[in-house]
Amino acid sequence: MSSVKVNQHEQEKKRIEQVLKMLAMHYPQVKTGLVYDNSFQLLVATVLSAQTTDQQVNKITARLFEALPTAYEMARRKPSDLEPYLKRVGLYRHKASYLVEASKIIVEQHGGRVPDQFAELIKLPGVGRKTANIIISSAYGQPALAVDTHVFRVSRRLGLADGKNVDAVEEQLKMVIPQDQWIASHHRLIAHGRTLCQARNPQCKNCFLNEWCFLILERGNDEWPLKN
Repeated sequence: MSSVKVNQHEQEKKRIEQVLKMLAMHYPQVKTGLVYDNSFQLLVATVLSAQTTDQQVNKITARLFEALPTAYEMARRKPSDLEPYLKRVGLYRHKASYLVEASKIIVEQHGGRVPDQFAELIKLPGVGRKTANIIISSAYGQPALAVDTHVFRVSRRLGLADGKNVDAVEEQLKMVIPQDQWIASHHRLIAHGRTLCQARNPQCKNCFLNEWCFLILERGNDEWPLKN
């Protein structure tokens, strides 16, 4: 590798380190906005959160968990029993079916405990990579890096990744973010996406990452606000 490329690599490494440092300074104690008491309730809330805000999910699960707090109770129900609770979330009929079937598997194959292994989690109906990683990290404290729409958008804007899909971005983030920062970085990128780096109207001029933002460095300040 030439000295120029080495120098560029070191500069980029330092830029990313600074981005992560600034995110940590501004969002030191962030965590999921979902309300839950155990790993099963986190799984349910995360499945419901697709295409629905955390605030709306919390309103729904407050009633749902009062009636059906564990996998055992939910496994004994039919999807139609859950639907009245879920009508204010997107694709609620599909999600009701997923949750009942997932609950049955958890009870019958895992003794009522949500598995803590990625390979077992993604076998559950309605559980993809994002949900599995959230369960592993938030419920069990294992290193994992879930990529939702906020993480995908913000990490690409900041030049932490350039993958075209969430799987590629997840792998790239794991390469540039130290493993002991995966969980916190997930929450910090979400927080930044919600507060400043929104999809439609990012607050670029007010952003504390102006100096290190990949797109601003490439495009220049005249193109604020960024549109993608």
